[in-house]
Amino acid sequence: MTAASAFAGMRRVSPVLFKAGCPDCRGRFELAASALRLAIGATSRTTFYSFTCPECGSAVRKPAGERVVELLTGGGVRTLRLHSTV
Repeated sequence: MTAASAFAGMRRVSPVLFKAGCPDCRGRFELAASALRLAIGATSRTTFYSFTCPECGSAVRKPAGERVVELLTGGGVRTLRLHSTV
């Protein structure tokens, strides 16, 4: 089997973009999955996503509920699983 025949019929997938906003400068923008980071902790208090605002450069951290986690992981956002030390 050649590489061409293995990939025949596959469609090009466009990158996923996520809408986000900055609480500091109030900017609204779209970010690629590579611009976001997701941290999954043991509780909802320790589960969040973060990014750097492309307009003002602020580090932004926002809580991530179950639905947000599902959307971000499905869209290819890099995920860090936080483990408790207990």
